[in-house]
Amino acid sequence: MAKIGIVLGSIREGRLGEQVAAWVLEQARQRGDAEYSLVDVKSFDLPLVTGAPPATRNKQYDDERVQRWSDTIDALDGYVFVTPEYNHGVPGAFKNAVDHLAPEFFGKAIGFVGYSGDGAIRAVEQWRTIVALWGMRVVAPEVHLTFAADVRNRSELVPADNRAGQLAKLLDAVVEAAG
Repeated sequence: MAKIGIVLGSIREGRLGEQVAAWVLEQARQRGDAEYSLVDVKSFDLPLVTGAPPATRNKQYDDERVQRWSDTIDALDGYVFVTPEYNHGVPGAFKNAVDHLAPEFFGKAIGFVGYSGDGAIRAVEQWRTIVALWGMRVVAPEVHLTFAADVRNRSELVPADNRAGQLAKLLDAVVEAAG
């Protein structure tokens, strides 16, 4: 059975991403087609990338936080990145976390759930370009949650009726690509 990580990329206080990732995980675990787990970037407290390029490290890192991050990501067959969009781009802390690694991601499956005023469409497009470097199998279905349609008072996630179906298609594709 494939192991799929729901990767929560925001580290901000009061982040909506916790609700989004919890919704994705709840929907995913009801399926029974893979082993799903939450991977919260914030919980790793990663330093800024300053060392040698990750591809030269053979998945061995001096910092125990980076090693734990590497081991967690490497143990998974695929990912759903839950990403906000900050200033029309990917969140810096999430990008920093990803930049610590390389071979851990090679050839694995990935899909995207974005959330922002316009559904994080620019951030998701940037993620697609970033992960192409590692030959990741990027799935076509995406979920774009918007503040207008899916969030009450900019603080409470209430996904529109069609979102569960969109997420199901995304998860179908990630599980298939990871298999």
